Amino acid sequence: MKKLTVHTATPYEVLVGGGVSKEAGARVKALFPSARVFVAADENVFALHGQSLLSSLERAGVEAHFYALPAGEAHKNHETLLALYGEMTQIGLCRTDVVLAFGGGVTGDVAGFAAATYMRGVPCVMLPTTLLSMADSSIGGKTAVNLPNGKNLVGAFSQPRLVLCDTDFLSTLPPRERRSGLAEVVKCAAIGNETAFSRLESGTLSDEEAVFMALEVKRTLVECDERDMGQRRLLNFGHTLGHAVESASGYSLLHGEAVSIGMAAMATVGEQLGVTEAGVAKRLTELLKKLDLPIVYGGEKEAVYQNLVYDKKGEGAYVDAVLLTRIGAAVRHRLSREELRL
Repeated sequence: MKKLTVHTATPYEVLVGGGVSKEAGARVKALFPSARVFVAADENVFALHGQSLLSSLERAGVEAHFYALPAGEAHKNHETLLALYGEMTQIGLCRTDVVLAFGGGVTGDVAGFAAATYMRGVPCVMLPTTLLSMADSSIGGKTAVNLPNGKNLVGAFSQPRLVLCDTDFLSTLPPRERRSGLAEVVKCAAIGNETAFSRLESGTLSDEEAVFMALEVKRTLVECDERDMGQRRLLNFGHTLGHAVESASGYSLLHGEAVSIGMAAMATVGEQLGVTEAGVAKRLTELLKKLDLPIVYGGEKEAVYQNLVYDKKGEGAYVDAVLLTRIGAAVRHRLSREELRL
């Protein structure tokens, strides 16, 4: 097991390794001795792993209430959010209780946002179950739901109080979901760890090492820019276009697949502008192809550009994009939306 601490306004621990979810009950009990736990669980995850989590909470003497959320990005919306609020009020959840998000990135985002806004804030524990959510969304405190016009347009910053990344869960991931998660691992290596990038190329990075590396890269940026106003935006490499592609596809593309397309495009743009070292785009796209990730969007391009209008970091005709300078380093760069054409 590996451990790191994220030093935000309220510091919290992140545990990474096989079997760490078995400690969920004891860890939650130690942090919140008298709290009840409201478990918001992805319905598919609940079917596979719900009993194991329930047993852990019961052993620790924690009163737990489970609520199954519909799976998939299409349900990351205000209807699901309102259903969560309704269930919280039904059981009389209060600010001395805890919300535990049990599932992938969609569950973490929606349950995290519900926790951040219900009664102006209830503590939240993250128990991610996908490679994507472990490597990316489980830390940093970004919570949100989607609107019809774009992804994550309504949200809040609210740091979790504990994160448990049990890599044993990854053995039950469908191959496509696993590939999607690898895109975020590649992103973190591309912007902050050249050695890890090389090990991804050679296929010698274990799941535990991949998740921990990605979290270390993200932690550094979150700690220096908790509210995402400056350096933390380097984590958006591939996301400016990726979110627009994801929305344009009607979420038929998974998040990591869309980000992969965005990273490939931004590496090419960076070389064209002379910001990115020659050869980086080829090296990056070769790795993405090796991981069976898409590098080109085959859908309607105009819908992608329309979605760029709703980019949260945009300013008029420009967006605050991220370009690689080399493998392992990146910079923010102001680009026109025309320069982002695929």
